[in-house]
Amino acid sequence: MWKEGAILVRGKVYHYEVKVYSSGSEYGIEGGKISKLLIREGGKEVASYDRGWDVEPTSEEAGLALAILIKEHN
Repeated sequence: MWKEGAILVRGKVYHYEVKVYSSGSEYGIEGGKISKLLIREGGKEVASYDRGWDVEPTSEEAGLALAILIKEHN
């Protein structure tokens, strides 16, 4: 199932799209349920995962947005 939304981290808005499955997978982030993920800040891609990292989080704030998504969906 695809989910999208926005997260506010330290005054910056991060828009995200994640593909979440009902159970974890070897292809998921940390073996979890998120198999695809895209995080953008101001239209710029700051993290991208598609069964492996294409773009690892580019800032501490992007990493925090990722951590929130992992906690919520993984």
